Amino acid sequence: MTMLLAIETSCDETACAIVKDGKEILSNIVSSQINVHTLYGGVVPEVASRIHVENISTVIEEAIKEAGVTMDDIDGIAYTQGPGLIGSLHVGVQAAKTLSYFFDKPLIPVNHMTGHIYANQFVSDLKFPLLALVVSGGHSQLVWMKHEWSFEVIGETRDDAIGEAYDKVARVLDLGYPGGPVIDKLAKEGKPHYELPTPKTDTKYDFSFSGLKTAVLQLQQRERKKGNEIISADLAYAFQETALKSMVSKTMEAVKEYQPKMVVLAGGVAANSRLRALMEENMAPFENIQLVIPPLWCCTDNAAMIGASGYVAYQHGERSDFNCSADPSLPMPGEI
Repeated sequence: MTMLLAIETSCDETACAIVKDGKEILSNIVSSQINVHTLYGGVVPEVASRIHVENISTVIEEAIKEAGVTMDDIDGIAYTQGPGLIGSLHVGVQAAKTLSYFFDKPLIPVNHMTGHIYANQFVSDLKFPLLALVVSGGHSQLVWMKHEWSFEVIGETRDDAIGEAYDKVARVLDLGYPGGPVIDKLAKEGKPHYELPTPKTDTKYDFSFSGLKTAVLQLQQRERKKGNEIISADLAYAFQETALKSMVSKTMEAVKEYQPKMVVLAGGVAANSRLRALMEENMAPFENIQLVIPPLWCCTDNAAMIGASGYVAYQHGERSDFNCSADPSLPMPGEI
Protein backbone atom coordinates (compact mmCIF):
# COMPACT_ATOMS: atom_id res chain seq x y z
CA MET A 1 0.00 0.00 0.00
CA THR A 2 1.26 3.48 -0.90
CA MET A 3 -0.34 6.57 0.63
CA LEU A 4 0.46 9.93 -0.94
CA LEU A 5 -0.36 13.44 0.12
CA ALA A 6 -0.84 15.45 -3.09
CA ILE A 7 -0.75 19.22 -3.56
CA GLU A 8 -2.06 21.17 -6.58
CA THR A 9 -1.68 24.96 -7.00
CA SER A 10 -0.97 25.43 -10.71
CA CYS A 11 -3.57 28.14 -11.33
CA ASP A 12 -6.43 29.35 -9.14
CA GLU A 13 -7.43 26.29 -7.11
CA THR A 14 -5.67 25.51 -3.84
CA ALA A 15 -6.01 21.75 -3.46
CA CYS A 16 -4.77 18.86 -1.34
CA ALA A 17 -5.73 15.19 -1.42
CA ILE A 18 -4.81 11.93 0.25
CA VAL A 19 -4.75 9.11 -2.30
CA LYS A 20 -4.05 5.42 -1.68
CA ASP A 21 -2.43 3.29 -4.40
CA GLY A 22 -3.26 5.87 -7.04
CA LYS A 23 -6.95 4.92 -7.14
CA GLU A 24 -8.60 5.29 -3.73
CA ILE A 25 -9.37 8.87 -2.72
CA LEU A 26 -9.45 9.31 1.04
CA SER A 27 -9.91 13.07 0.80
CA ASN A 28 -9.88 15.70 -1.94
CA ILE A 29 -10.12 19.29 -0.75
CA VAL A 30 -10.34 22.12 -3.28
CA SER A 31 -10.54 25.82 -2.45
CA SER A 32 -11.57 27.70 -5.60
CA GLN A 33 -10.82 31.35 -6.32
CA ILE A 34 -13.27 31.64 -9.22
CA ASN A 35 -15.52 34.18 -7.49
CA VAL A 36 -12.55 36.51 -7.05
CA HIS A 37 -11.18 36.24 -10.59
CA THR A 38 -14.64 36.58 -12.15
CA LEU A 39 -14.53 40.19 -11.00
CA TYR A 40 -11.49 40.77 -13.23
CA GLY A 41 -12.67 38.76 -16.25
CA GLY A 42 -9.87 36.22 -15.87
CA VAL A 43 -7.21 34.89 -13.53
CA VAL A 44 -4.90 37.58 -12.13
CA PRO A 45 -1.61 35.77 -11.36
CA GLU A 46 -0.53 38.01 -8.47
CA VAL A 47 -3.92 37.73 -6.78
CA ALA A 48 -3.99 33.96 -7.30
CA SER A 49 -0.61 33.40 -5.63
CA ARG A 50 -1.54 35.56 -2.62
CA ILE A 51 -4.77 33.63 -2.07
CA HIS A 52 -2.84 30.35 -2.33
CA VAL A 53 -0.58 31.56 0.50
CA GLU A 54 -3.65 32.32 2.62
CA ASN A 55 -5.35 28.96 1.94
CA ILE A 56 -2.64 26.32 1.58
CA SER A 57 -2.16 25.43 5.28
CA THR A 58 -5.90 25.14 5.92
CA VAL A 59 -6.48 23.00 2.83
CA ILE A 60 -3.68 20.59 3.82
CA GLU A 61 -5.01 20.32 7.38
CA GLU A 62 -8.54 19.62 6.11
CA ALA A 63 -7.33 16.93 3.71
CA ILE A 64 -5.45 15.10 6.46
CA LYS A 65 -8.35 15.42 8.89
CA GLU A 66 -10.97 14.22 6.39
CA ALA A 67 -8.83 11.23 5.38
CA GLY A 68 -8.48 10.19 9.02
CA VAL A 69 -4.72 9.73 8.75
CA THR A 70 -1.59 11.25 10.21
CA MET A 71 1.65 12.22 8.51
CA ASP A 72 3.12 8.96 9.84
CA ASP A 73 0.81 7.14 7.40
CA ILE A 74 2.04 9.16 4.41
CA ASP A 75 4.67 7.58 2.14
CA GLY A 76 5.42 10.61 -0.03
CA ILE A 77 4.49 14.17 -0.99
CA ALA A 78 3.35 14.55 -4.61
CA TYR A 79 3.16 18.11 -5.89
CA THR A 80 2.52 19.95 -9.13
CA GLN A 81 5.87 21.27 -10.36
CA GLY A 82 4.42 22.71 -13.60
CA PRO A 83 3.19 23.80 -16.02
CA GLY A 84 1.15 26.70 -14.71
CA LEU A 85 1.44 30.17 -13.22
CA ILE A 86 4.86 30.60 -11.65
CA GLY A 87 3.63 32.35 -8.51
CA SER A 88 0.85 29.85 -7.90
CA LEU A 89 3.13 26.87 -8.51
CA HIS A 90 5.73 28.29 -6.14
CA VAL A 91 3.31 28.21 -3.21
CA GLY A 92 2.57 24.51 -3.70
CA VAL A 93 6.22 23.62 -4.24
CA GLN A 94 7.26 25.39 -1.04
CA ALA A 95 4.46 23.71 0.93
CA ALA A 96 5.56 20.30 -0.38
CA LYS A 97 9.20 20.99 0.53
CA THR A 98 8.21 22.07 4.02
CA LEU A 99 6.20 18.90 4.65
CA SER A 100 8.96 16.76 3.14
CA TYR A 101 11.65 18.33 5.31
CA PHE A 102 9.69 18.35 8.56
CA PHE A 103 8.26 14.83 8.28
CA ASP A 104 11.15 13.27 6.32
CA LYS A 105 9.02 12.18 3.35
CA PRO A 106 10.20 11.86 -0.28
CA LEU A 107 9.20 14.54 -2.78
CA ILE A 108 7.48 13.42 -5.98
CA PRO A 109 7.31 16.04 -8.76
CA VAL A 110 4.25 15.77 -11.00
CA ASN A 111 3.49 17.34 -14.36
CA HIS A 112 0.04 18.92 -14.16
CA MET A 113 -1.02 17.55 -17.55
CA THR A 114 -0.14 13.97 -16.61
CA GLY A 115 -2.42 14.52 -13.64
CA HIS A 116 -5.33 15.27 -15.97
CA ILE A 117 -4.60 12.12 -17.97
CA TYR A 118 -4.31 9.89 -14.91
CA ALA A 119 -7.55 11.30 -13.46
CA ASN A 120 -9.17 8.77 -15.79
CA GLN A 121 -7.65 6.09 -13.55
CA PHE A 122 -10.54 6.81 -11.16
CA VAL A 123 -12.92 5.57 -13.90
CA SER A 124 -11.03 2.64 -15.38
CA ASP A 125 -7.61 1.01 -15.35
CA LEU A 126 -5.66 2.62 -18.16
CA LYS A 127 -4.76 0.39 -21.10
CA PHE A 128 -1.73 0.94 -23.29
CA PRO A 129 -1.01 2.03 -25.90
CA LEU A 130 -3.24 4.99 -25.12
CA LEU A 131 -4.19 8.23 -26.86
CA ALA A 132 -5.14 11.23 -24.70
CA LEU A 133 -6.88 14.40 -25.86
CA VAL A 134 -5.83 16.92 -23.23
CA VAL A 135 -7.79 20.17 -23.36
CA SER A 136 -7.77 23.00 -20.84
CA GLY A 137 -7.46 26.74 -20.45
CA GLY A 138 -3.73 26.61 -21.08
CA HIS A 139 -3.22 23.46 -23.14
CA SER A 140 -4.57 21.58 -26.13
CA GLN A 141 -2.59 18.43 -26.83
CA LEU A 142 -2.81 14.99 -28.35
CA VAL A 143 -0.59 12.73 -26.27
CA TRP A 144 0.48 9.24 -27.36
CA MET A 145 1.39 6.88 -24.51
CA LYS A 146 2.96 3.73 -25.85
CA HIS A 147 3.64 2.48 -22.33
CA GLU A 148 2.51 3.40 -18.84
CA TRP A 149 5.03 6.21 -18.23
CA SER A 150 5.94 7.35 -21.75
CA PHE A 151 4.58 10.55 -23.24
CA GLU A 152 4.81 11.77 -26.81
CA VAL A 153 2.99 14.96 -27.76
CA ILE A 154 1.95 14.29 -31.36
CA GLY A 155 -0.20 17.40 -31.67
CA GLU A 156 -0.65 20.68 -29.82
CA THR A 157 -2.01 24.16 -30.27
CA ARG A 158 0.01 26.59 -32.37
CA ASP A 159 -1.51 29.59 -30.59
CA ASP A 160 -4.47 29.72 -28.19
CA ALA A 161 -5.50 26.70 -26.19
CA ILE A 162 -9.15 25.73 -26.63
CA GLY A 163 -10.12 26.93 -23.14
CA GLU A 164 -8.39 30.24 -23.75
CA ALA A 165 -10.31 30.62 -27.01
CA TYR A 166 -13.59 30.03 -25.16
CA ASP A 167 -12.71 32.78 -22.68
CA LYS A 168 -11.79 35.24 -25.45
CA VAL A 169 -14.97 34.57 -27.42
CA ALA A 170 -17.00 34.96 -24.23
CA ARG A 171 -15.43 38.40 -23.78
CA VAL A 172 -16.31 39.32 -27.37
CA LEU A 173 -19.92 38.33 -26.70
CA ASP A 174 -19.87 40.00 -23.26
CA LEU A 175 -20.78 36.74 -21.53
CA GLY A 176 -18.42 36.97 -18.57
CA TYR A 177 -15.78 34.61 -17.15
CA PRO A 178 -15.14 31.70 -17.30
CA GLY A 179 -16.17 31.38 -20.94
CA GLY A 180 -16.32 27.60 -21.30
CA PRO A 181 -19.42 26.78 -19.23
CA VAL A 182 -21.42 29.82 -20.37
CA ILE A 183 -20.76 29.24 -24.09
CA ASP A 184 -21.50 25.52 -23.72
CA LYS A 185 -24.84 26.36 -22.11
CA LEU A 186 -25.72 29.16 -24.54
CA ALA A 187 -24.79 27.08 -27.61
CA LYS A 188 -27.53 24.59 -26.70
CA GLU A 189 -30.05 27.36 -27.44
CA GLY A 190 -28.37 28.29 -30.72
CA LYS A 191 -29.17 27.26 -34.28
CA PRO A 192 -27.09 26.89 -37.47
CA HIS A 193 -27.04 30.45 -38.70
CA TYR A 194 -23.54 31.90 -38.84
CA GLU A 195 -20.64 30.31 -40.72
CA LEU A 196 -17.07 30.39 -39.43
CA PRO A 197 -13.89 29.11 -41.13
CA THR A 198 -12.51 25.76 -40.00
CA PRO A 199 -9.11 26.28 -38.33
CA LYS A 200 -6.22 24.93 -40.39
CA THR A 201 -2.58 24.13 -39.62
CA ASP A 202 0.27 22.97 -41.83
CA THR A 203 0.86 19.95 -39.59
CA LYS A 204 -1.34 16.90 -39.29
CA TYR A 205 -2.31 16.88 -35.62
CA ASP A 206 -1.66 20.44 -34.41
CA PHE A 207 -4.52 22.76 -33.47
CA SER A 208 -5.14 26.47 -33.98
CA PHE A 209 -7.87 28.58 -32.39
CA SER A 210 -6.62 32.16 -32.53
CA GLY A 211 -7.91 32.70 -36.08
CA LEU A 212 -11.30 31.32 -35.12
CA LYS A 213 -11.55 33.80 -32.25
CA THR A 214 -10.67 36.61 -34.67
CA ALA A 215 -13.30 35.34 -37.13
CA VAL A 216 -15.96 35.59 -34.40
CA LEU A 217 -14.94 39.19 -33.71
CA GLN A 218 -14.94 40.09 -37.42
CA LEU A 219 -18.34 38.48 -37.99
CA GLN A 220 -19.75 40.46 -35.08
CA GLN A 221 -18.34 43.70 -36.49
CA ARG A 222 -19.70 42.99 -39.99
CA GLU A 223 -23.18 42.29 -38.66
CA ARG A 224 -23.18 45.48 -36.62
CA LYS A 225 -22.13 47.55 -39.65
CA LYS A 226 -25.08 46.08 -41.53
CA GLY A 227 -27.35 47.09 -38.67
CA ASN A 228 -28.10 43.45 -37.79
CA GLU A 229 -28.56 42.35 -34.22
CA ILE A 230 -26.13 39.65 -33.13
CA ILE A 231 -27.85 36.47 -31.98
CA SER A 232 -25.41 35.45 -29.27
CA ALA A 233 -26.75 31.90 -28.95
CA ASP A 234 -26.29 31.28 -32.68
CA LEU A 235 -22.77 32.71 -32.66
CA ALA A 236 -21.87 30.64 -29.60
CA TYR A 237 -23.22 27.58 -31.41
CA ALA A 238 -21.18 28.36 -34.54
CA PHE A 239 -17.98 28.88 -32.56
CA GLN A 240 -18.36 25.77 -30.44
CA GLU A 241 -19.29 23.47 -33.33
CA THR A 242 -16.41 24.74 -35.47
CA ALA A 243 -13.80 24.56 -32.71
CA LEU A 244 -14.77 21.19 -31.29
CA LYS A 245 -15.39 19.41 -34.59
CA SER A 246 -11.99 20.57 -35.83
CA MET A 247 -10.33 19.15 -32.74
CA VAL A 248 -12.30 15.90 -32.67
CA SER A 249 -11.69 15.23 -36.38
CA LYS A 250 -7.92 15.41 -35.84
CA THR A 251 -8.25 13.14 -32.84
CA MET A 252 -10.10 10.59 -34.94
CA GLU A 253 -7.38 10.72 -37.59
CA ALA A 254 -4.85 9.93 -34.87
CA VAL A 255 -7.04 7.05 -33.64
CA LYS A 256 -7.04 5.55 -37.14
CA GLU A 257 -3.29 5.92 -37.54
CA TYR A 258 -2.10 4.87 -34.08
CA GLN A 259 -4.77 2.25 -33.23
CA PRO A 260 -4.66 2.65 -29.43
CA LYS A 261 -6.34 0.28 -27.01
CA MET A 262 -7.86 3.23 -25.16
CA VAL A 263 -8.73 6.88 -25.81
CA VAL A 264 -9.11 9.24 -22.84
CA LEU A 265 -10.42 12.78 -22.59
CA ALA A 266 -8.65 15.01 -20.06
CA GLY A 267 -8.50 18.57 -18.77
CA GLY A 268 -10.95 21.28 -17.79
CA VAL A 269 -12.57 21.50 -21.21
CA ALA A 270 -13.32 17.77 -20.93
CA ALA A 271 -16.32 18.94 -18.88
CA ASN A 272 -17.84 20.46 -22.02
CA SER A 273 -21.07 18.60 -22.76
CA ARG A 274 -20.80 18.97 -26.55
CA LEU A 275 -17.21 17.72 -26.61
CA ARG A 276 -18.19 14.68 -24.56
CA ALA A 277 -21.06 13.92 -26.92
CA LEU A 278 -18.90 14.37 -30.04
CA MET A 279 -16.24 12.03 -28.67
CA GLU A 280 -18.84 9.37 -27.93
CA GLU A 281 -20.41 9.72 -31.38
CA ASN A 282 -17.12 9.61 -33.26
CA MET A 283 -15.67 6.76 -31.22
CA ALA A 284 -18.80 4.58 -31.61
CA PRO A 285 -17.52 2.84 -34.80
CA PHE A 286 -14.28 1.83 -33.03
CA GLU A 287 -15.80 -0.98 -31.00
CA ASN A 288 -12.40 -2.48 -30.11
CA ILE A 289 -11.10 0.80 -28.60
CA GLN A 290 -12.30 1.85 -25.17
CA LEU A 291 -13.25 5.50 -24.67
CA VAL A 292 -12.93 6.91 -21.15
CA ILE A 293 -14.43 10.27 -20.22
CA PRO A 294 -13.66 11.53 -16.71
CA PRO A 295 -16.43 12.50 -14.29
CA LEU A 296 -17.08 16.24 -14.13
CA TRP A 297 -15.56 16.63 -10.67
CA CYS A 298 -12.10 15.62 -11.86
CA CYS A 299 -12.01 17.56 -15.12
CA THR A 300 -11.17 20.78 -13.32
CA ASP A 301 -7.97 21.15 -11.30
CA ASN A 302 -7.80 19.08 -8.13
CA ALA A 303 -5.18 17.27 -6.08
CA ALA A 304 -6.61 13.75 -6.40
CA MET A 305 -5.41 13.65 -10.02
CA ILE A 306 -1.93 14.69 -8.83
CA GLY A 307 -2.07 11.81 -6.38
CA ALA A 308 -3.06 9.41 -9.18
CA SER A 309 -0.21 10.51 -11.44
CA GLY A 310 2.12 10.87 -8.45
CA TYR A 311 1.59 7.21 -7.57
CA VAL A 312 2.76 6.10 -11.02
CA ALA A 313 5.68 8.54 -10.84
CA TYR A 314 6.55 7.15 -7.39
CA GLN A 315 6.52 3.58 -8.74
CA HIS A 316 8.86 4.67 -11.54
CA GLY A 317 11.34 6.19 -9.12
CA GLU A 318 10.57 9.87 -9.77
CA ARG A 319 11.97 11.98 -6.91
CA SER A 320 13.17 15.54 -6.38
CA ASP A 321 15.33 17.23 -3.76
CA PHE A 322 15.07 20.55 -1.97
CA ASN A 323 16.71 22.33 -4.89
CA CYS A 324 13.63 21.69 -7.04
CA SER A 325 11.71 24.71 -8.23
CA ALA A 326 8.45 25.50 -9.98
CA ASP A 327 8.60 25.28 -13.77
CA PRO A 328 5.80 27.13 -15.60
CA SER A 329 6.80 25.46 -18.91
CA LEU A 330 7.51 21.96 -17.61
CA PRO A 331 7.47 19.37 -20.42
CA MET A 332 5.93 15.92 -20.09
CA PRO A 333 8.25 13.49 -18.25
CA GLY A 334 10.51 11.71 -20.73
CA GLU A 335 8.75 13.52 -23.56
CA ILE A 336 10.02 12.29 -26.91
